[in-house]
Amino acid sequence: MLTVPEMGLQGLYISSSPERSPVPSPPGSPRTQESCGIAPLTPSQSPKPEARAPQQASFSVVVAIDFGTTASGYAFSFASDPEAIHMMRKWEGGDPGVANQKTPTCLLLTPEGVFHSFGYTARDYYHDLDPEEARDWLYFEKFKMKIHSATDLTLKTQLEAVNGKQMLALEVFAHALRFFKEHALQELREQSPGVLEKDTVRWVLTVPAIWKQPAKQFMREAAYLAGLVSREDAEKLLIALEPEAASVYCRKLRLHQLMDLSSRTVGGGRLGERRSIDSSFRHAREQLRRSRHSRTFLVESGVGELWAEMQEGDRYMVADCGGGTVDLTVHQLEQPHGTLKELYKASGGPYGAVGVDLAFEQLLCRIFGEDFIAKFKRQRPAAWVDLTIAFEARKRTAGPHRAGALNISLPFSFIDFYRKQRGHNVETALRRSSVNFVKWSSQGMLRMSCEAMNELFQPTVSGIIQHIEMLLARPEVQGVKLLFLVGGFAESAVLQHAVQTALGTRGLRVVVPHDVGLTILKGAVLFGQAPGVVRVRRSPLTYGVGVLNRFVPGHHPPEKLLVRDGRRWCTDVFERFVAAEQSVALGEEVRRSYCPARPGQRRVLINLYCCAAEDARFITDPGVRKCGALSLELEPEDTGTSPNRREIRAAMQFGDTEIKVTAVDVSTNRSVRAAIDFLSN
Repeated sequence: MLTVPEMGLQGLYISSSPERSPVPSPPGSPRTQESCGIAPLTPSQSPKPEARAPQQASFSVVVAIDFGTTASGYAFSFASDPEAIHMMRKWEGGDPGVANQKTPTCLLLTPEGVFHSFGYTARDYYHDLDPEEARDWLYFEKFKMKIHSATDLTLKTQLEAVNGKQMLALEVFAHALRFFKEHALQELREQSPGVLEKDTVRWVLTVPAIWKQPAKQFMREAAYLAGLVSREDAEKLLIALEPEAASVYCRKLRLHQLMDLSSRTVGGGRLGERRSIDSSFRHAREQLRRSRHSRTFLVESGVGELWAEMQEGDRYMVADCGGGTVDLTVHQLEQPHGTLKELYKASGGPYGAVGVDLAFEQLLCRIFGEDFIAKFKRQRPAAWVDLTIAFEARKRTAGPHRAGALNISLPFSFIDFYRKQRGHNVETALRRSSVNFVKWSSQGMLRMSCEAMNELFQPTVSGIIQHIEMLLARPEVQGVKLLFLVGGFAESAVLQHAVQTALGTRGLRVVVPHDVGLTILKGAVLFGQAPGVVRVRRSPLTYGVGVLNRFVPGHHPPEKLLVRDGRRWCTDVFERFVAAEQSVALGEEVRRSYCPARPGQRRVLINLYCCAAEDARFITDPGVRKCGALSLELEPEDTGTSPNRREIRAAMQFGDTEIKVTAVDVSTNRSVRAAIDFLSN
């Protein structure tokens, strides 16, 4: 079987089992002269989509890795008790006052490029290196966003360490994933020594839903290189969309595990208080009492109390606010089992907490000079890391109602380096700058007013609110009354207050899980146990194949005319299997039947294409990209069937996070494999 990168997810993989179908995938490259070696059978045999139960690999434990921009972690659960989620052990190191159930996404390699450490250990070791020695070490932090922002991502894409040295991005990510794999397996061995056979682990890797196909395939390739799974066992690795994972977890929550911002006073107010449940939920509860599916049944079947208060068809939005991106998804609840239907494809943008860090860096450039900051980062990389740690600690204490200024420690090496480079001290720089809301304290720190700190949040927070408002205006998502704010950045009181202020007046209830920073990680574990919980998704792209059709003068462009063996064909026709924005159910399969375009043809090449547009007519239209090919050798038939009536059946199975594609020569039952590659330019 061959699998293409998803519907909204990662790259494709090929499995060697012969009885399974091959699969297609999304974006690729321009056509070749061989792009259309098939023609639809007449009449075209295109039955309505039908549901097929997805085949699932056996496993005894699910391990989910939430690979974040600023922090990462893992969790697991056993198939024998799927809802008992075990968080990773406490990490070594950590910052005072910060719950370290995750570790910073920081990787340290030796000067020779050998793995040294990850997380707090990497950060602290690098920080303690002698400045001259640190220049030779390769330290990477917040590198996940580089994959999202790369416009020409390939397997050869490089990342730059803090010291300016380059390394293959694939190797950097593989080092990090290998660390989590070894850490998780060691913990599993200690907890349950008999469980860990290599083939009993199902791995789940989270990615932003708004990532493009190349970035998602890149993460799968990094997982292969890290040894999480082999290409032959590719189905043992699931790619989970981060807002989907959060949605899966939120549906399990009880009322006391949620905080309702709309009823929150200064320091209080939880959704668990009965007065915070509005009339719509009371009405839903009454209807459920009268129905055969009672609230008790729903809670006992694993659906949280809040969901039991809701009724079939209720809609809610999940805003996953992480370190690098904001990811929005809208789901509709399906009763009685609480499955989910995606109403609109994932949207969002680069509005994560890193934006606040960049705003602080720009503030430093205004005060001390852009050239100085660039030189300091390059020549004193460990001290720059120290400065970012100091800012992170103060950023976490920022709030809309906080009184009093915030002090940010400048490393001594910063103060000393500035005096040597500029000939005067940092206090003089502050006096001379146009920034009047940052002062120099007598204790040797930058003293920033609360208003100034909150201003650093505004561009990023405004971007999040704008995206939420744009999505709420879509006709497909009308009727949304509930917004779950999740992700590490959702812990910020500044963000919580801004979202509630902007959206609460519209009748939208803003709810935050208490363990908001772990929502995606826990949801990814639950998703790994039951991937079918998201029953309907929206296809982010249009998928199809390139075919030849009978040329119709006046309907087809003259330049598309191809005369072959005396027959007049219209070449480059894009035959659609599924359209962008189309709802597709889990396991839904669309089949088409084709025949060879030429008599005696011994090889059929089926090229797979995708595009964002719904109405593409030809594979040469703007935005249409080749995303894979199925090559099928045609053996001689014994039936005497005319070669140009020989049936080649292609099928695409949708609704999962990855698309599965098959092509079969009906007369011989021979199937093909295809490799789909989003990373080759």
